[in-house]
Amino acid sequence: MASHDQSCRAAEAKGQAQDKAQAAKDKASEMAGSAQGRAGQTKDQTGSYVGAAKDKASETAQAAKEKTGQTAQEAKEKTTQAAQTAKEKASEMTESAKETGEAGKEKTGGVVQKAAQTLRETAQGAVDAVKHSVGMSDADDIHKRDNY
Repeated sequence: MASHDQSCRAAEAKGQAQDKAQAAKDKASEMAGSAQGRAGQTKDQTGSYVGAAKDKASETAQAAKEKTGQTAQEAKEKTTQAAQTAKEKASEMTESAKETGEAGKEKTGGVVQKAAQTLRETAQGAVDAVKHSVGMSDADDIHKRDNY
């Protein structure tokens, strides 16, 4: 009987071990399913985060592109305006220089004309003095020179 008892106990222990093993297997399977479910949720959330990050990056890139285009247009307009202003200023300076040159020419022409007149008068006076000293002049020549 003792061996029968031992056999029964062994069978009972074996059954209990199998039950515990099955329970452990079921629990491990359940935990694996739960972990897989959480991994799927995490993946979905990560995908959402990645999608949101991509959208944000795309929006930021578009905004930067628009700002760069706007800045380039403003720089082009300022450059064009500065070139136009420089052109107008150069034109004004050229006109002023032309007017100053003409005024100087007129003034210089008057001075040269006056100097030429003085030179003619001096030369004529010298000619008359030489004629008078040689005795070739008459009173009419001196009178003509003074009225000239």
